[in-house]
Amino acid sequence: MLAEVERLSTPSVEWSVMLPVLILLGGAVVLMIVGALTPRRPKLPWHAGLTVVIALGSIVASVFLWWRVRDDGPIAAVSDAVVVDGLSLYLGVAILCSVVLAALLAHGYLRREKLEGPDVYVLMLLSAAGGLVMCGANDLLVLFLGLEILSIAVYVLAGIHVRRARSGEAALKYFVLGAFSSAFFLYGIALVYGATGSTNFTKIQTFLAGNLLTNNVMLLAGFALLLVGLGFKVAAVPFHAWTPDVYEGSPSPVVAYMASGVKVAGFAGMIRVFTYTFSTYEADWQPMIYALAVATLVVGALFAVSQTNVKRMLAYSSISHAGFILIAIQASSTQGTRAALFYLATYTFMVAGSFGVVTVVGRAGDNAHDLSDYSGLARRSPLLAFAFLVFLLAQAGVPFTSGFLAKFGVIGAAVEARSFWLALIAMLSSVISAFVYLRIVLAMYDREAEVTGPRLTVPLGARAAILIALLVTIGVGLVPEPLAHVTRTAVRITEPKPAPQPAPAEISAGS
Repeated sequence: MLAEVERLSTPSVEWSVMLPVLILLGGAVVLMIVGALTPRRPKLPWHAGLTVVIALGSIVASVFLWWRVRDDGPIAAVSDAVVVDGLSLYLGVAILCSVVLAALLAHGYLRREKLEGPDVYVLMLLSAAGGLVMCGANDLLVLFLGLEILSIAVYVLAGIHVRRARSGEAALKYFVLGAFSSAFFLYGIALVYGATGSTNFTKIQTFLAGNLLTNNVMLLAGFALLLVGLGFKVAAVPFHAWTPDVYEGSPSPVVAYMASGVKVAGFAGMIRVFTYTFSTYEADWQPMIYALAVATLVVGALFAVSQTNVKRMLAYSSISHAGFILIAIQASSTQGTRAALFYLATYTFMVAGSFGVVTVVGRAGDNAHDLSDYSGLARRSPLLAFAFLVFLLAQAGVPFTSGFLAKFGVIGAAVEARSFWLALIAMLSSVISAFVYLRIVLAMYDREAEVTGPRLTVPLGARAAILIALLVTIGVGLVPEPLAHVTRTAVRITEPKPAPQPAPAEISAGS
């Protein structure tokens, strides 16, 4: 018996490099305990303040790890199942920034709706911890666990407004469809394991580089099912059906996090799985993502035109943006990965700022989201209207904003990959989306519109979040080099692909 115990091996854990995730989890526990021992409606906004501090602490830990990884290369954190590299740290910081912005927006919203308490902030921190696990996953099972941690918390967040029927409906729809997508993803893992004999990304890379499958049907089916699971999270067509209803029904600060942090985590998993792990089979999965990108671009742009609810407009806009990022992933190149990373970082601030404005305009009850509610907004709240104008122009890809450079980089990656038709479709869809954004702008700055709504009061937290998002959107548009340099470094210090074997052996799938 003693000999058996001695033979048991436990995975090696590098706790120091797991610090960003541990800070989030520990902070969530502290926030939950302290929140249970104090009044639910405190005079000071310490719930939001502590959440921001926790997220900033995790960002600081990520920056220190960045310097270490930049010098020493990728670090295996939990045996070989979790890796800390440029990709995990870069996208992890993007998720943490979305938490900071959403927490700042949430305080005024929760007080206005009489929903004060630590619940939203705890769930947001737990969801972000799952997102960070997804960013650093080096195993399909770890990626699945991170996906579920991320998702379950967001399901609850979507229905957190208990007095609003649409919020409960959004949570139920999101949960049911999300459960189906998780089942597809899990079945995809099983098929990939059956084809390669492992769920570890490094081992799968090595296996596929050194062996030529004589029957790859199981592997291709695994690709398709994994794409279903991840495509649901990023709201790619045809897995987007939940997005307009969930965005409309969920609390607006929660939507700000869903549209930024959750989307970043989903694309992090997609880049890990397809761009790096299955790089040797890119000729097989690229057509899948190509078709997905075309459908996502077209549906997102066209369906947004017919909407009159601003939250639904932004929901379809979010779908269209997912199509642009899919173009970068489809390129399967260094430039494509850099373009995707740049797009995800800039989009995080654009969309969080947009939903920050929506949070304020929605007023008590969070129901004032019709296009008519934005009529004359420039006269009621000129600074708020100007901020929304900048965010909308950035999403349209107007020069001197971060959105222009993000779209330019993606289209450049598509041209480099010789996906000319895809680049053309992207530009046409961008023109259609610009019409949608223009409708909102014209409503805000319509001088003949009757100003029937009340003068809006912007809470301090929302003011800070919108200002931060505005400065980043304009700043990156004018001075993009610092962020571009970080994206180049992130790609360079990400775990390298294994070199192909000179003479691959032919084997049957699952051998």
